[in-house]
Amino acid sequence: MDIKEEELLGAAARDHWYYRSKRLALDSMLRCIPFHRVLDVGAGSAIFSKHLLERGAESATCVDSAYPGDRQENYNGRPIRYARDIATGDADLVLLMDVLEHVDDDIGLVRASLAGASPGAFVLISVPAFQSLFSAHDRFLEHRRRYTARALEAVVAAAGLQVVSTRYFFAMILPLVAALRMFQRKGPPKSSLVVHTPLVNAVLAFAHRAELPFFRYNRIGGLSVFCLARMP
Repeated sequence: MDIKEEELLGAAARDHWYYRSKRLALDSMLRCIPFHRVLDVGAGSAIFSKHLLERGAESATCVDSAYPGDRQENYNGRPIRYARDIATGDADLVLLMDVLEHVDDDIGLVRASLAGASPGAFVLISVPAFQSLFSAHDRFLEHRRRYTARALEAVVAAAGLQVVSTRYFFAMILPLVAALRMFQRKGPPKSSLVVHTPLVNAVLAFAHRAELPFFRYNRIGGLSVFCLARMP
C-alpha cells in the first residue's frame, strides 16, 4: 500500500472498497498456489502481507525504503519483519503490489527482489493499467508510467521469470474512471481515493466480488494489471 494513500485514508484503509477488492484479486491469483514465507517489496503499511498471514502464511518480510528502521513484531501469532532493504532470503512468494510504476528501472527492481526468494518461488505483481489513464492521481503518487498486460509480461520475462497468468482487474468501473481521468489529465496532483461510508464500501466491494468469475479470463481491460510469475 502506498504510504501517501495510507496517510490519506488512515484507519479506513483496510475496509476501503479498493483495498478490499484488491485482496479479492490477490486471493484469486493465488488460488491453488502454495506459499509459506512472503517477501512483500514496497509493502507500505503491510496490508497485503497481513492478509496473507491471516490466510495461513508462516512469516512475512516487508521491505520499504520509507520505513524509519528495521523491526520485527507478531501479527496473527506469526512473525512479520519490517526492513528498509532487500536481504538474501528463502521466500516462496514475492509480492510487488503497485510498486514497479514508481521506479525508473522496473526490470532491475524485479531482479533485485528475487534475491530474497528461493528457486521456484512465485512472484505476484500488480500495476496500474493503460498509459492513456495517466492523470493527476498518478502524478500525486509519483508514478512513472502505467502498463498494459503485454508490457508487464515483457518486464517479467526480461527479469528472468516465467509468466503463469496475466489479467486485468477493476473492469467494472473502468468506463467511469476513464471519463473522470480525462478531465484530470492536466490538473494538479491529487489522489482519487477518498474515505467512503460503510455502505458505499460494501456496495463497491460486492460489485468487484461479482467480477471475480470473469477476472481469470480478462485480458481486455481494467484499472489494474495482475501478473503471476515464477522463478526458474
